[in-house]
Amino acid sequence: GNNLFRSLINSFERKCLTSTPKKSFFVMSDTLASFTNIITKCREIYIAKTMDYGTAWRILRPIALADQLYIKANRIRTIQENGETKVGDGVEGEFMAIVNYCIMGLIQMNDSNNLAIELSPEQAISLYDKYKDEAIQLMLKKNHDYGEAWREMAVESLTDLILMKIYRIKQIEGNEGKTLVSEGVDSNYFDMLNYAVFALIRLDVK
Repeated sequence: GNNLFRSLINSFERKCLTSTPKKSFFVMSDTLASFTNIITKCREIYIAKTMDYGTAWRILRPIALADQLYIKANRIRTIQENGETKVGDGVEGEFMAIVNYCIMGLIQMNDSNNLAIELSPEQAISLYDKYKDEAIQLMLKKNHDYGEAWREMAVESLTDLILMKIYRIKQIEGNEGKTLVSEGVDSNYFDMLNYAVFALIRLDVK
């Protein structure tokens, strides 16, 4: 009996490992295309602002970056609750700003000590691309594990998750960057970036 049971389990495991459902493959492929398209649009905005303002954001300390992210995410939530906006961009522009602030945060965290305040456009773009590519790879890994669950989530839920991550970053910064069991600040930046892109996909931004 046990041998037959084990044989059936092994057969099932082999089928799972060797078969790729076509629907799942095409959804993943579509997600990668949509994710890449949106993050490329965010990159274009980052480059344009770098040309206009340089890299003035390099002066921001971690808590200031967290506050900038909070302002953007909280405005999105306010628009979602009130159903209108009277000044500036709609939620799409704010989600794109969150993507870019997250990459700025990752640069500040990991590369800041080796850089001047004012970066050349080439440096600024190269660093952006480094974390953009990491974010895409992380998205693919998490999507594989969680099975496109974000597609069933409301944009409002993604907004709240971003706000939750911002509060976590503020708490970690208050603890001088130390955590006992939780992920560090950089993981939270990557998660927020991904949530913002997922929200833009859900909003059907092309």
